[in-house]
Amino acid sequence: MTELLVDFLKSTGYYNLQLNEIIMIVIACVLLYLGIVKKYEPLLLVPISFGALMVNLPLGDLMDPGSAGEVGGLLYYLSLGLELGIYPPLIFLGVGAMTDFGPLIANPITLLLGAAAQFGIFLTFLGAVLLGFTAPEAGAIGIIGGADGPTAIFVSSRLAPHLLGSIAIAAYSYMALVPIIQPPIMKLLTSKKERQIIMEQLRPVSKTEKILFPIIVIILTGLLLPAALPLLGMLMFGNLIRETGVTERLSKGAQNELNNIVVIFLGLTVGAKASAPYFLTQETIMIIVLGLAAFAFGTATGVLMGKLLNVITGGKINPLIGSAGVSAVPMASRVSQSVGKEENPNNYLLMHAMGPNVAGVIGSAVAAGILLSILG
Repeated sequence: MTELLVDFLKSTGYYNLQLNEIIMIVIACVLLYLGIVKKYEPLLLVPISFGALMVNLPLGDLMDPGSAGEVGGLLYYLSLGLELGIYPPLIFLGVGAMTDFGPLIANPITLLLGAAAQFGIFLTFLGAVLLGFTAPEAGAIGIIGGADGPTAIFVSSRLAPHLLGSIAIAAYSYMALVPIIQPPIMKLLTSKKERQIIMEQLRPVSKTEKILFPIIVIILTGLLLPAALPLLGMLMFGNLIRETGVTERLSKGAQNELNNIVVIFLGLTVGAKASAPYFLTQETIMIIVLGLAAFAFGTATGVLMGKLLNVITGGKINPLIGSAGVSAVPMASRVSQSVGKEENPNNYLLMHAMGPNVAGVIGSAVAAGILLSILG
């Protein structure tokens, strides 16, 4: 009887728990706290942190690929959608179906803000190369600066699949922490007077313009950067079925059922990539630091472009909306609104910030296409 009890004890996770797994369990619980209690993008952070929690419980073998005649772990099979680049375009389909490009169409100059915010990607690419990463690895790391998790996964799965877990965790963590990271940078680079600027109401955008926009964008960008077609194509298709008025059921399906299912699978499998032996390494720490630099640079260059446009337009652009040029939709827009309202309670920047914000989504996909075309 005693021998059976000993054998049972040895078969439990308690007996096999290692220090590095304990550290990762604590990290996962902290992320769960941030998602549930602090509400830092819970739709992203809760499934990611729970996936990390499950994969670091010993003997679960959730990421076991299996062998001849044996079935692998559940999360291993779900993670194939991550590694094969299936989930990111499906996420972009849902994003497109939920996105109103009207603010960008109404004020096309904000496209420059979305473009400027992508400089963080290329600055970090150079920094990663200088630190000893290969060019494809540096490209995969740099894309974190776009603050677009699906794009980061898509690029890293093609350029540096061995870094996919670290890059995905970094990208989604910084997306969730937008309300903490961005405001200090925005306030540092702008004056109180600039933050108080009230922008004019946007002009109405016709239905015809909204229908033509995704068609024109996919033709122009698809011909220029074929490597970006999976992301941009699904983004623009999602937006088209939203705007036509004759595919409402498809649009609602993409926005709700499909998008929710893919977010669950993607979040759990991203978290499952953060197993202790893989995640607690010097390389991962460097990626997280470089990712933060990329995001900070992207925010800064967007704000600086906002200041330039403010001068060019004679004070009509509030530089705060430049920070929304990173493609964390709509979190970055809400941060622009929040910081602007702190300085001027009558300031409503949300819709103005949505212009560069959705431009950032397009910009990050274009940047991904450039990196894949050159480095892939």
